[in-house]
Amino acid sequence: MAGILLAANWATAWPYVTAVVAATTVGAAGRALWYRDRTARRQDRLWREQDAIAAGHRTLAEVDGMTGTQFEDLVAALCRRDGCTEVVRVGGAGDNGADVRGLLPDGRSMVVQCKRYAPHNAIPAREIRDLMGALQHHGAQVGVFVTTTRFTRPAQDLCRQHGIWAVHRDLLGLWNSGASLMSFPQVNGDGQGDREHRARWRNTYDR
Repeated sequence: MAGILLAANWATAWPYVTAVVAATTVGAAGRALWYRDRTARRQDRLWREQDAIAAGHRTLAEVDGMTGTQFEDLVAALCRRDGCTEVVRVGGAGDNGADVRGLLPDGRSMVVQCKRYAPHNAIPAREIRDLMGALQHHGAQVGVFVTTTRFTRPAQDLCRQHGIWAVHRDLLGLWNSGASLMSFPQVNGDGQGDREHRARWRNTYDR
């Protein structure tokens, strides 16, 4: 009966029927687009989270628990994140003092020495001299020393005298949180904290 009435009055009813069909179609298309957008956003968020993990963004406590090789891989990933190219991890026996090698974003060649030491230890000057030897051996232009601890005063002075980029624990935390490697030459080892600050490192680590 409804079909007969609709057919009899089609001339009057068709605009309304067309509007209902169009609204239904538009609504379905809108829901499909909304779902597709939500899915794309969720996937993009997952990719960003994975990229953040791959690029570092771990706590310093997690870094302290890494093996030496894992720490070198982390440093290499952070270098790549900041635009360094041809980055390779070469740490291990026979590395001739270079744990990571590559090119800085400005094209200069770099050698990176990575030392994952307990926070209550310190990097002595002889470690800096070893890196200077590695620079010469590999013919690199920039030396970068990255550590989970601090530098002794003689080591820090040696870095300044010879243009070694000294990345101590606090700078490593900033780098891991998004600061750029290229911002560190301006600091070059400063910001290690006073004696009380270092005492807090020891107390926290010992507990």
